Amino acid sequence: MEMKKELHARWEQLTDKLAEDFGKKPDLQTVLYLIGVDVLGQGFRKFTKEEKQDLMHIAVCRLLMFSGYYEFVGNDEEGWPHFKPLKKVPGVNMLEQEDLLIAHALYYFEEITFIQPEA
Repeated sequence: MEMKKELHARWEQLTDKLAEDFGKKPDLQTVLYLIGVDVLGQGFRKFTKEEKQDLMHIAVCRLLMFSGYYEFVGNDEEGWPHFKPLKKVPGVNMLEQEDLLIAHALYYFEEITFIQPEA
C-alpha cells in the first residue's frame, strides 16, 4: 500500500510539472498522448481523431517495452513507429492497468530526463 501511495505522489509531481508547461493538469490519457507525440518525433501539429488514438497506442506499446511486453520493430514510410508484442500482458483490472501505465510513464519521463529518478 505504501508503494501505491508513493507511486501516486510521484504521479502528482509529474502532472503538476506538466501543468506548468501546458497550463492544465493532464490526466493519464493526455500523458499517453504527449508520450505518443514524443515517440513519433514529428513535433506538435493538428492530429486527426484516429491519429490521436494511434499516438496513445504508440505510447502504451513504448511504455510496456519497459516490462518486455513489446519490442520496437521500426518506423513505416510515414515515420510512424511500430511494435510487436513479445508476451501477453497479464489480465489485470482497470486500476492495476492504470497503475502499471503510471509507473511506466514515470520511468519514461525519467529516461528523457524530464523528471529526476526516484532516490
